[in-house]
Parts: sequence; C-alpha cells; structure tokens
Amino acid sequence: MSDVLLNTIVLDSIVLAAQGISKAYHTGPDEVVVWQGVNLQVSEGETISIIGASGSGKSTLLNALGGLDAIDAGEVVLAGHKIHSLNEAKRTHLRNRDLGFVYQFHHLLPEFSALENVMMPLLIRGESAKLAKTHSLACLKQVGLEHRAEHKPSELSGGERQRVAIARALVGKPKVVLLDEPTGNLDQQTAQQVEDVLLELANTIGMAFVIVTHDEELAARANRRYKLSDLTLTELD
Repeated sequence: MSDVLLNTIVLDSIVLAAQGISKAYHTGPDEVVVWQGVNLQVSEGETISIIGASGSGKSTLLNALGGLDAIDAGEVVLAGHKIHSLNEAKRTHLRNRDLGFVYQFHHLLPEFSALENVMMPLLIRGESAKLAKTHSLACLKQVGLEHRAEHKPSELSGGERQRVAIARALVGKPKVVLLDEPTGNLDQQTAQQVEDVLLELANTIGMAFVIVTHDEELAARANRRYKLSDLTLTELD
C-alpha cells in the first residue's frame, strides 16, 4: 500500500482498512480458500456489522483485521500502520493501544474482581494502579456496573460478565473495537440489554465498532452491514 493511500486513510478519519486481503489454509498439496480480495474501510465512530453462514470465515476475518491471524495477500492498516508488516512486539503494542476485543465468551480472569479485570490492559500498558483504577471505574460506570466492581466473575450474571468484557475492551480508549458474536452466548433478553449498551456507547464515545454476529437484529442496527459469502465480503443495502 502506497504512502499516498496511507496518508489518505489518516486524513479521511479511516481508522481501520483492509486492502485486498486473502486467506487460505494449506494441508499438504491442498489449498482451502477462506476468503479473497476482501476490502473494508472503517471510519472513526462508525459501527459495522458482518454476517454470514457458519464456517464462512467471519471470525478468521476479524482476527486478521486485528493482526491475530496471518494473511496471504493484501494489507491491513490500523491507525496508519501496516499491522501485518510489524514484528510481533510492535504488533502487540499497537493492539494494546488502538484495538479492543470482545468475544462470545468473556474470557475474564476468575480470580480477579470485575474492576481488576478491566484494569489489566492499562497495567500491561504501564499505567499506574491509581490511574488504571480511576479509568476502569469510569468504564464500568459506562456499562452500568460500577456497583459490581468488587465482584468476581462467578458472582456476576452472563450479561454482567459480558458488560465487564466490553468495559475491558474500552478502557484503553482504542480506535477500534472488534466484537466476535458478543451476544451469541446470552439469552434473548440479556442479549438485547448488551446490544443496547454497545450501540449507545458507539453513539456517544466516538470509537469504531466492527461486529461479527448471527443476530440479524443487531446487524441491522449498525451504520453499515456486510455479508461474507462466496469467499468475499459484500456490503448490503
């Protein structure tokens, strides 16, 4: 990707861009293409949803956008940096600073409180415990859980655990939050509550959200919708 394109991405407030990326798995002489020639641009404060059948490669695409999975062609640019061209240390630093992740399963550390779980990314970044606590309490308040800060994950409901995971993703003030089936493990009522929190935050805090989901209702509430099928990503009307 040229420097001109990189500069354009920054100037246009595009915080994440995939340019012609492709992915295949190789087993001996066999090649299985997951997707190819995928293009996507995500602007500051935008919410994008990606739907598709099981096995279409949605989670793999999300991981590639976050620099967690390798790609075979093309480039992903995050905050002006070609993420797949960086070494692992620089890529990890970039993810910690500019990306948040939320998965179907919350992946909270069971031995720590909700507050301590949210503080982790900031402590890893090198912030003082005092500042990390202040910022983390503010994020828990954003998701309506400041009163549960000292509770461990086992003492929280499924929806509360997922909201803690969202707070953890937001606490570092990333440019983009990637969400992989964030409501897929919740009952309908709880999923609706988590969806409302997500979309309210997207509208108020100016971060970009990319959401992979099977939930058609959640997908429809995004600013732009995409479908991954037939090895490529297509924007829906």
